[in-house]
Amino acid sequence: MTDLVQYDYSSKVVVITGGSRGLGHAMALEFARCGADVAIASRKLDSCEAAVREVRAMGRDGSAHAIHVGKWKDCERLCEEVYTRWGRCDVLINNAGLSPLYPSLLEHDEELFDKVIAVNLKGPFRLAALVGTRMAAGSGGSIINISSAGAVHPRPHLLPYAAAKAGLNALTIGLAHTFGPSVRCNAIMAGTFLTDVSKSWDMSAFAKRAEGFAARRGGQPDEIVGAAIYLASDASSYTTGTVLTVDGGQP
Repeated sequence: MTDLVQYDYSSKVVVITGGSRGLGHAMALEFARCGADVAIASRKLDSCEAAVREVRAMGRDGSAHAIHVGKWKDCERLCEEVYTRWGRCDVLINNAGLSPLYPSLLEHDEELFDKVIAVNLKGPFRLAALVGTRMAAGSGGSIINISSAGAVHPRPHLLPYAAAKAGLNALTIGLAHTFGPSVRCNAIMAGTFLTDVSKSWDMSAFAKRAEGFAARRGGQPDEIVGAAIYLASDASSYTTGTVLTVDGGQP
């Protein structure tokens, strides 16, 4: 039987990229509820600071970091800021993502392609290398990559994004072997969640598509947090190199 104390994150530091909104924000608040201090990173400092205020209102502490995940110098700065401020990182969640639509493959320009790969794959690679190395040299830790169902179900309007997330799945397995046994690395392959991004969708068209899901609906942001809390905890001590699907049974 799982001991509930395994979900007590008191004295733990959790770093979340893209933690000021959407899935990252939901995870940040849940880790704070479980006792963690949370370092929140995204491109907009004011959004990070607002999320940190929410964390502090829950009785925990946090730090705000303005970075562009696709730029390695920013990744290096984030790592230094976190270790200077907290002295440790117990959980790294590579959540920041970018999935812009494009009119056609032919009109998808090189600059946008590079940006999508940088945010969804290059950045997580660099952050995992930096933080994972420190974790392995210390007391270990857990790295969680937020992937997408698009990695295995690539749709025509999101091909560079799908390719980046497929690469992230492969990276997850490789990182588990690179930094094991003291550092575990897993991915959550997320399906369609109704975050702030979904406000621009044609919800009637989405509802029709969702009829094919086993859950018959899109997910709410707080429905991903259980998977993250589990993969970051000692309850998943023998789980590494795994890609866990959380998609409401999407075909």
